[in-house]
Amino acid sequence: MKYKRTIEAVFVDRPNRFIANVLIGGRIETVHVKNTGRCKELLYEGVRVILFDSENPSRKTRYDLIAVWKKDFGWINIDSQAPNVVMKEWLTGENDYFKGITLVRPEVKFGDSRIDFYIEQEERKSFIEVKGCTLEIDGEGYFPDAPTERGVKHLRELIKVVEEGYEAYVAFVIAMEGIEVVHPNIAIQPEFSIAMKEAISAGVKVLYLCCEVKPDELNIIKCLQAKV
Repeated sequence: MKYKRTIEAVFVDRPNRFIANVLIGGRIETVHVKNTGRCKELLYEGVRVILFDSENPSRKTRYDLIAVWKKDFGWINIDSQAPNVVMKEWLTGENDYFKGITLVRPEVKFGDSRIDFYIEQEERKSFIEVKGCTLEIDGEGYFPDAPTERGVKHLRELIKVVEEGYEAYVAFVIAMEGIEVVHPNIAIQPEFSIAMKEAISAGVKVLYLCCEVKPDELNIIKCLQAKV
């Protein structure tokens, strides 16, 4: 995926999880943060950030904060909507994992949840839940970076998907370069880790989608399946 209009700025502070103050050409601008996670290890005073210009005069905030520069890793995309967008591009294009896809349907209701994608490959029918990973610790990815009851619920639903005869996947879109594995973040939410173990035991497959990250682009370049 490619953003049409981006500019670089300098992060100042984050009054709440929805907005941040940045410096653009020496002036303070309040922008929308497209990620409600904590991102404390990324967003600190003086760090370089990338903004998307909405060019929408009716918005309270003209810009969206979409990426952050991290030393030794480069740009990290923190746009929480981006993982699903790049996943759809990857599924509908030529990918190295799901061959011969005949149907891709986003946001499909299953039980009490909406699962991100339902796909068909001849007789194979699969549900895929997508999670974006932006948290790096000691060269490896972790999820989540803030408690997510919704994430736990989705894993429980994927177990039911398998029980009903479908294939089920949780796919981590790793929105930073150089990371090829994502671990459950036990320190932040042990319940997610427990649910992951239960899902894997039930037959849910885990995918790591490695990305190329540029200031104005995010693209999946490799898919790895977790070893059980």
